[in-house]
Amino acid sequence: MSKKYFGTDGIRGTVNQGNITGEKFFKFGLAAATYFKNQKKSKQIAIIAKDTRLSGYTLEPALVSGLASGGMHVFTFGPLPTNGLAMLTRSMKANMGIMITASHNPFYDNGLKLFGPDGMKLSDQIEKKIEKLIDAKNTKQLTNPKLLGRVKRLEDGNDRYIKILKKNFPNNFNLKGTKIVLDCGNGAGYIAAPKLLEKLGAKVIPLGVKPNGFNINDKCGSTYPFTIQSSVKKHRAHVGIAFDGDADRIIMCDEKGKIIDGDQIIAMLARRWKIKKILRGGVIGTLMSNYGLENFLKKEKIRFLRAKVGDRYVKEKMKKFNFNLGGEQSGHIILGKFATTGDGLMVSLEVLFSLRKGKKASQLLNVFNPLPQILENINVKDKNIINKPKSRIAIKKANKLMYGNGRLLIRKSGTEPKIRIMGESHDKNLILKCIKIIKRSIK
Repeated sequence: MSKKYFGTDGIRGTVNQGNITGEKFFKFGLAAATYFKNQKKSKQIAIIAKDTRLSGYTLEPALVSGLASGGMHVFTFGPLPTNGLAMLTRSMKANMGIMITASHNPFYDNGLKLFGPDGMKLSDQIEKKIEKLIDAKNTKQLTNPKLLGRVKRLEDGNDRYIKILKKNFPNNFNLKGTKIVLDCGNGAGYIAAPKLLEKLGAKVIPLGVKPNGFNINDKCGSTYPFTIQSSVKKHRAHVGIAFDGDADRIIMCDEKGKIIDGDQIIAMLARRWKIKKILRGGVIGTLMSNYGLENFLKKEKIRFLRAKVGDRYVKEKMKKFNFNLGGEQSGHIILGKFATTGDGLMVSLEVLFSLRKGKKASQLLNVFNPLPQILENINVKDKNIINKPKSRIAIKKANKLMYGNGRLLIRKSGTEPKIRIMGESHDKNLILKCIKIIKRSIK
């Protein structure tokens, strides 16, 4: 049975429409509090962080009200990267962590990502149980007035997160002499990222660190890496780093301004971890991972498995096969040795740790030759259109045309009203032709 509210990465949509309203967030909070209360653990604590969207100020109070009305105590942190929240959920021994964010989406969207006490995103099974409670009668879930939860704002979330990150590296690790262009996308990483890199001695050229509620992901951050490209060349920096709205994705560029995506970063880390004998099992990618990455790992004798698109599915497969490295081309990279979900700042530290001995980013991060890949996103009213007879005939025709020369991947976006079409082949004209066939049937 498919889920009613949760997608591939929590709940997401346009603010003041559908599920993203104050009324619904109250119900989400009350349902989540009820679910964890039913686990019969004595201490009921939820912690909440958010990105920098203006709508966070309207949705957070509703969510807090729902949680407290269900008898859960709540600590709020304000803007904090998603993995910072996951880490603090675990270190504070909270029952759950809730991140209010729409990740890489524009400011007018928002949503929720839910984490359990282990810092892992909640499983599909738990999300379905919470969904049942969302649709149940609220009056049954409201707690006795004497048992209402208490709410407290904590101002040291970013400092706690930085402290945890630093513990994963030697005390003498520093970035003196390293010039970094850092684009925080006017999102959740705008406090922690520059603060930590400067503490480590780096010369930081900060971009996207002046959020105003509307400019998150707006021609900046990991979805718009052209900003770091031009700035790296202008400032003659050693490397460029860009995060998305909740800082769980990272895209980089080398000193020459060449964009480095998640697949290249994963390839570099896999080889390095194998040499250092800290790679466990192999690498988990996704259906979107470039075939060049798969070939590279094969040559390096590193096992490679693909998961469904979405970092939660990558993490689930990592856990199942006991792998400690996985991620997506989009820059969601999970370092299982350190984190339970994607963490742009943690990944950047791991890469910078490798660069500290005078190596150039262009030498370190251009690991394999990617197979040409074209991705098109098509806005649709109904994502089920790809299951209609006309679309299925077109997809079958395109796959027949591509057979033996590459691959096609057609899927519904888990977070936006879009159909994503990806083509991969040495023949770019063939990719475009196949995409055109499918696109025509969908439109």
